[in-house]
Amino acid sequence: MSNLVLLGCTGSIGRSTLSVVRAHADRFKITAASAHRNESELLRTADQFGIETLALSGAAPEDPRIAFSGESGLLDMIRESDADTVVNGIAGAAGLMPSVAALESGKHLALANKETLVIAGGLIKKLAEEHGKKILPVDSEHAALFSLLGRSDADSVESLILTASGGAFRELPLERLRDVTWRDALAHPTWNMGRKITIDSASMANKGLEIIEACELFGVPESKIEVVIHPQSCIHGMIRTSDGSVYAQMSLPDMRIPIQNALSYPAIIEYPFDRIDFGNLNLNLSKPDGERYPCLALARAAARKGGVYPLVFNAANEVAVEAFIRGEIHFTDIPSVIGSCLEEEWECLLGSLEQIQEYDQKARETASASIREMKN
Repeated sequence: MSNLVLLGCTGSIGRSTLSVVRAHADRFKITAASAHRNESELLRTADQFGIETLALSGAAPEDPRIAFSGESGLLDMIRESDADTVVNGIAGAAGLMPSVAALESGKHLALANKETLVIAGGLIKKLAEEHGKKILPVDSEHAALFSLLGRSDADSVESLILTASGGAFRELPLERLRDVTWRDALAHPTWNMGRKITIDSASMANKGLEIIEACELFGVPESKIEVVIHPQSCIHGMIRTSDGSVYAQMSLPDMRIPIQNALSYPAIIEYPFDRIDFGNLNLNLSKPDGERYPCLALARAAARKGGVYPLVFNAANEVAVEAFIRGEIHFTDIPSVIGSCLEEEWECLLGSLEQIQEYDQKARETASASIREMKN
């Protein structure tokens, strides 16, 4: 029996994790769980799964069963919980400190929060090494690459290939992109995800973050990471080897598979859900259009520069997406905000959490200033 802490239990990753735990109740038990503001669903989940330790990170709880609240309370819950693994399904930069708390308190980290490695990859990997704990990727693309690389000779791998659905605007004429709304962006062709990540999928800022995450997670340069558009989202990752072969990991677009593999690692256990039907499957692959998805080139530039630049990319994107949701900027302004921030000089090497938090705030202020200039 493996004991789990589930962060973000009311979100898409959280709900998928609950489904895996329900299917394998003899293997996994949730000892602690958190939500941001959805207190009622958190309590319902606790009742259904017998979870005794609860945290509400974004609001003061009304029910006395929720013993931990606020950001500091969430970190205390992680540190004090008796668990083997923390599943981090928190969205955005807010997921960084919970990842730190998980590793510092001697727990493995099943990581769906890509910003953790984008913002503080070196520090996080050092923490994992110091505490003898594993970082297990939960993103379907990185979980696929993790699986494939574990079966390959590292010296023979020429490149890693990330697949992308292309988001809600994949086939929309370019001249119409300026006037789309955030609600339009939520019409994702394959995945059912949260609001922010679905907008990121439409701009492919999300895939840009995944490029940076893959650089950190697998120790490869940006030049060795390819991206292909794959609307069906059945191929989750591929590796290209020096003999000209390409090996792919395939499954239905179902986050329960990478979550289950992360929780059971290194064992592979029975998956009690649907499987691919090859009798009714058509696969399409194509290269992304740089004009449609400028965030990809910006992310690659940030990855090449390293240091503070990946953090700046993430912070600027988060600020720009919120401004887009509020109606302050157009969808096509999102990469403009990111680009203007990356043009600034950012020279700090980010050796501590305090520096990371300081520069994250500076990057957000720079992005906000760029948005104000656009509005004027």
